[in-house]
Amino acid sequence: MRRVCRFIEFLGERGLARLKVKSAPPVLERRVAEFQEWLRRHRGITERTIDRHGRMVMRLLPALGPRPQSWDAHLVREVIVAETKQTSRAYVKTMAMALRGYLRFLGTRGLCRAGLEQAVPTIPEWRLSTLPRYIDVAQVEQLFATCDLATPTGLRDRAILLLLARLGLRAGDIVSLNLNDLDWRQATLSVRGKGRRETRLPLPQDAGDAVLAYLERARPRVGLDRVFFMLNAPIRPLTGSGVVTNIVRAAIRKAGIDAPMKGAALLRHSAATAMLRGGATLDMVGAVLRHRSPDMTAHYAKVDITMLQQMAQPWPGDARC
Repeated sequence: MRRVCRFIEFLGERGLARLKVKSAPPVLERRVAEFQEWLRRHRGITERTIDRHGRMVMRLLPALGPRPQSWDAHLVREVIVAETKQTSRAYVKTMAMALRGYLRFLGTRGLCRAGLEQAVPTIPEWRLSTLPRYIDVAQVEQLFATCDLATPTGLRDRAILLLLARLGLRAGDIVSLNLNDLDWRQATLSVRGKGRRETRLPLPQDAGDAVLAYLERARPRVGLDRVFFMLNAPIRPLTGSGVVTNIVRAAIRKAGIDAPMKGAALLRHSAATAMLRGGATLDMVGAVLRHRSPDMTAHYAKVDITMLQQMAQPWPGDARC
């Protein structure tokens, strides 16, 4: 569908097709626009997240009213509770996060009561209540085997899959990877993830070989610093995380694997599980995956069945309570 849209835009630019006038982006309230600029300067989050927070706050403003000075804890709670009846829990949780940040921003400028962000209710979510979704090492190797190394696309996709599976990179890390992030002498890879934190990770031999093969034989000869490119005209860097997700999804389909999820995060979970089962500690896994909280890494402890069996107490059998 995206290719069809690009072709129609091409025809419209040459006057061969009539294009529908694009609707103007929604006009943000002045304080919301200032809030977005505050996020951009001080919070280190992506433009996509900044845009989403702004839209969510704009959705809540009609219910909150035009005067932040009059907002109180009861009103804030009622607005969030009303949203839980209209949309999913995950969406409301993100909305509550956006409102909490907006109230904190207003409070620092004296535009609403200080500490009002603490009145935003917490949306219930039980952390670590599910098992990590992953595939085993043999299935990961099957994904690599689906890449046709006689084609530029196969060389690129194999390099991407190996980086995802060996280092647990996120899709966004692949998209933003630059040539100067690769240190061939030290065999390391620099990654700037959430919060703009830069981390240097060891580059495994097979992943490094795959990236080098792509750079030498498949990467377009352009003057841009990005590593991975779209290989169909017009030549440009990967357009977003969705492209990486589609590469993983296509490999899963070709390999005929019944995977619990289809996105790039599947290989991140699989990498963490493989490291843990290979003898790595939770601290080591957390360092590679760049987790800011140990609780995130503890999620993978559930898959170490051998360790859990040593900790489990014997079943009391017929003993009565």
